[in-house]
Amino acid sequence: MATIDPSILKHLSHMQPQLYWLDEDPLEPAPHPSLVGDVTADLCIVGAGYTGLWTALLAKEANPDREVVVVEQRETGAGASGRNGGFCSYSLTHGFMNGYSRFKDEMATIEKLGRENLDAIEATISKYKIECDFEWNGELRVAVEDWQMTGLIEEAELRNSFGDNVELLSQEQIQARIKSPIYKGALWDPDGTALVDPARLVWGLERACISLGIKIFENSHVDRLEERKNGMAVYTPYGSVYAPKVALATNVFKSLIKSAHKYVIPVYDFQLVTEPLTAEQLKSIGWSEREGLSDAGNQFHYYRLTKDNEILWGGYDAIYNFRGKVRLEYETDAQTYAHLAEAFLETFPQLQGIKFTHGWGGAIDTCSRFSPFWGTAYKGRVAYVLGYTGLGVGSTRFGAQVMLDLLDGVDNERTRLRMVRKKPMPFPPEPFRFFFIRLTQWSINKADENSGKRNLWLKLLDSLGLGFDS
Repeated sequence: MATIDPSILKHLSHMQPQLYWLDEDPLEPAPHPSLVGDVTADLCIVGAGYTGLWTALLAKEANPDREVVVVEQRETGAGASGRNGGFCSYSLTHGFMNGYSRFKDEMATIEKLGRENLDAIEATISKYKIECDFEWNGELRVAVEDWQMTGLIEEAELRNSFGDNVELLSQEQIQARIKSPIYKGALWDPDGTALVDPARLVWGLERACISLGIKIFENSHVDRLEERKNGMAVYTPYGSVYAPKVALATNVFKSLIKSAHKYVIPVYDFQLVTEPLTAEQLKSIGWSEREGLSDAGNQFHYYRLTKDNEILWGGYDAIYNFRGKVRLEYETDAQTYAHLAEAFLETFPQLQGIKFTHGWGGAIDTCSRFSPFWGTAYKGRVAYVLGYTGLGVGSTRFGAQVMLDLLDGVDNERTRLRMVRKKPMPFPPEPFRFFFIRLTQWSINKADENSGKRNLWLKLLDSLGLGFDS
């Protein structure tokens, strides 16, 4: 903490290590019982976050007679689904440029599917009257260094050639919209991102599932899978589910398919929320259109206004713990909170004196290509999707649909994608994995400090098709 100005810490004096979205919300559904005894179903889903709930909802909508059971080790939405920033993006590839660098020949199709997916999310929210503060406000990616603007220019040209409608903003134009002394320019995407209350979205999906007769069991950790003659047995401490098909929506938690372990790692992301801004404070920064914001560095911050005009501020650090452990005590990090507060006040110095009220962290699953991948096991009876890397609010619906396609043996536009058929490059085993990730993170930080210039290590990763950039 010696590198942090003590004056920064005063802004954290009122911060509670609590998840803002779960703070006394009356819309949280009643808890579900644990699984006790043996049940049967047509489809068993392991995990009740976005991926699991979308899988259940889509499966039941497609076939109302299908018996669907969801088994969750904690509470519905307790993982990343209830603790993210609420950016619901059309991108299925963790941003256009990341997808273009890996799936250039498929990007026209991926872009189309991504837009259709976001439209379908909005339609579902309307259909089931989900109260999740859905705001289709778009997103601004701001350059805080001159070299970042060069990258935004390249991205704008490429995206618009694929039919997007993004606009470059000069320094004067972005300052007219949002006042920050460090902004050099921006890329404005008016219709590629919606903002939601992430916890209310997961609860709304939960209520929709319940309304269709889907059974959800909470606090029921799945110990193992067992292949049977005509299906799979899914075992929990007090019971089991027998089903012909199983969808694994475990994301950051260790997959029940051992061969998938080498492709994913958990990294911890952290967020802060300020007290509500006064009318005078809001006027001092502008931001009247309530856009989602992120900066354009390799390591970046993302931020937004809540419905009560607090600012949620997160990102930058992505912390990997040795052997990829996921533990409750990792969900707070005093030094990261201080670094986040410092960057916040550098961006909005006119908000000096504001207090942060909430701070929390959570693990997200990432892979070497920063976007979801799929797989099957047990002769196609089990399917999984992993590796969302933090943009799962929107893409989990697509991930769920592809899982159902794979389980049903469907040959369509989605399943023919190389993005769906191919897996990412695996990570090395420990302890090499730990040093690999730390060296990469150090190199990315140095690139941000050196006008984006990538060192020999990052160039080697680029040549291997890894292209680490966040």
